[in-house]
Amino acid sequence: MEYLEFELPIKELEDQLQKCKVIGEESDVDVTETCEQIETKLKKTMTDIYKNLTPWQRVQLSRHPDRPYTLDYIKAICGDTFLELHGDRNFKDDKAMIGGLGKIGDQSYMFIGQQKGYNTKTRQYRNFGMANPEGYRKALRLMKSAEKFGIPVVTLLDTPGAYPGLEAEERGQGEAIARNILEMTRLKVPVITVIIGEGASGGALGIGVGDKVLMLENTWYSVISPESCSSILWRSWEYKETAAEALKLTATDMKKLKLIDAIVKEPLGGAHRDREKTFKTVATAIQKNYSELKNLSPEDLVSQRMDKYANMGVFKG
Repeated sequence: MEYLEFELPIKELEDQLQKCKVIGEESDVDVTETCEQIETKLKKTMTDIYKNLTPWQRVQLSRHPDRPYTLDYIKAICGDTFLELHGDRNFKDDKAMIGGLGKIGDQSYMFIGQQKGYNTKTRQYRNFGMANPEGYRKALRLMKSAEKFGIPVVTLLDTPGAYPGLEAEERGQGEAIARNILEMTRLKVPVITVIIGEGASGGALGIGVGDKVLMLENTWYSVISPESCSSILWRSWEYKETAAEALKLTATDMKKLKLIDAIVKEPLGGAHRDREKTFKTVATAIQKNYSELKNLSPEDLVSQRMDKYANMGVFKG
């Protein structure tokens, strides 16, 4: 497992615990009491570190290389029922945006989300989770198919942003994202959005308009990344921690500002520390929120969704 800088005290204690167990296995020395003391200290250290995380540290956790990605969630939640669908029927299949049909229990859902890679080769294949216009058009095609057959939509957000390359702009990146935002506001089926990692800029918002928007505890959602904000305002990336604080991008900040509906708790240390528990928690959250939406008529769904987004940012002096 990889450790972030602020997690190094945890690494030291885990290494000590491992060595202690090895000594106990390889010799006749009783190390039970010593191991228990280290475990107690480890638990306290983890609790102290993770309950006092700064916004920048949460950004770092959201990018942790061991953190589960969209396909990890879908495969764990849906098992063999997931059927991936490809292509925007116009240009090509964008590997950074994945989608398809899957079941949680007896209920079918259309899953859509950005997919990052695990190593250099897969990161290039997935374009680092940065979708091109055809990715957003594929997402919209799948949403429209779901609407046609009355299937609820679940979107999983994890992207550093839409791809900013020249070719993406030539093919209408801005139009594709804007079109998705417009069409998602008037989809006649329930839309549940879960931010599982990075939720950056229009890249996230292009599939992020939901009846219910949920954020995992150690994720972020913002118009711009802390590094980009720092480079614009201070002409340097050195102020990224200050920018992260000012942007109010954590799940707690988003909930306080009423921009999301709920925060999904993660295991102590982040989603990657106990993947199975995280997958179960997310599946339960999806089912719970769908049960609140499934009996609404299409007209009520659209009306409530429109009102929800129209009321964001309203200030009463």
